[in-house]
Amino acid sequence: MTRDNYIFTSESVSEGHPDKVCDRISDSILDAFLTEEREARVACETFATTNRVVIGGEVGLSDKSKLADYIGRVEDIARACIKDIGYEQDKFHHATCEITNLLHQQSAHIAQGVDAAFDKEEGAGDQGIMFGYATTETKELMPAPIQYAHAILRRLAEVRKSGEEPTLRPDAKSQISLRYEHGIPVEVMSIVLSTQHSDEAQTSADIRAIVEPYILEVLPEGMITPKTEWWVNPTGKFVIGGPDGDAGLTGRKIIVDTYGGAAPHGGGAFSGKDPTKVDRSAAYAARYLAKNVVAAGMADRCTIQLSYAIGVAKPLSIYADTHGTGEVDPVVIERAIAQAMDLTPRGIREHLGLNKPIYQRTAAYGHFGRPPEADGGFSWERTDLADALKRAV
Repeated sequence: MTRDNYIFTSESVSEGHPDKVCDRISDSILDAFLTEEREARVACETFATTNRVVIGGEVGLSDKSKLADYIGRVEDIARACIKDIGYEQDKFHHATCEITNLLHQQSAHIAQGVDAAFDKEEGAGDQGIMFGYATTETKELMPAPIQYAHAILRRLAEVRKSGEEPTLRPDAKSQISLRYEHGIPVEVMSIVLSTQHSDEAQTSADIRAIVEPYILEVLPEGMITPKTEWWVNPTGKFVIGGPDGDAGLTGRKIIVDTYGGAAPHGGGAFSGKDPTKVDRSAAYAARYLAKNVVAAGMADRCTIQLSYAIGVAKPLSIYADTHGTGEVDPVVIERAIAQAMDLTPRGIREHLGLNKPIYQRTAAYGHFGRPPEADGGFSWERTDLADALKRAV
């Protein structure tokens, strides 16, 4: 039975976190290839440490004569990402860090799993399970703890980049603990915020004085109470940050990227993977379906699981769980999902318009709970399937 009264915690990390630097570079490379060719294949990993970035993985274009040119652009893409994030430290600077590019052509054996026909349909790029989740806790139909944790760091990044808060630096983490009554978030029990800063003389109290107004600005009124505990830079100064302070790697923040632990995760990372990889595209489809189930009024909470096998087009299973909040039987929802949307890899890409350079923007502050954009970004956040689902039940 679902608990009604509890405290739940989620964390977020900023675009300057070492792992997020790597996610950003990997997704920017993906965007560059998709700009050249909608069906480009990319599986790109990035590693960052003091004064060094290493990029590896596999890429593919139908016109193989263009591969060398595009692979050659990778260093400039990486430096542009690091510059935009804001790293100009002595030991991690966009202009001077060493970049090693080990990208190469996609394995023919991997390509055949996707390209070869299975029942004359394009197969999934790999096996795996993917989850999507939605809840009425917030207007974005996201779990409140992760949504608020992201909002804090997005706001701090805005004021850092605008020059409004010149002593803030790119690397930061936030964590929110929310108390729930009758399944509804009612107050913030604790806020943890660690942010890199420029002046070694700045204390935890100094940093709290800077960040607290922005935190109060983005959290719903009344959520912070006199009982709320504040832990701002609890270890003291945080001047050395980013990849100089800790190594980063693509794909290590999958819970930050999704639901902050409030829902299951299949285990696959998103960044650096083109949308033939169901790790990414089917996770987006599962979120889209869960959000539309909730938007259609079928449940207050919904988890969707999809599963795939490499080379097989159709999902092996569709599972729905409404956590005791449903107005419609989950079995009926599962049948409606199968009717309302083509869940083959190509069907997902076409329905959500995923073969576009829309991925760099997903690399920080969550892949979900963001408004759909005019150019197709965050298309999986639309609620345009709700009516079709209602008709199918």
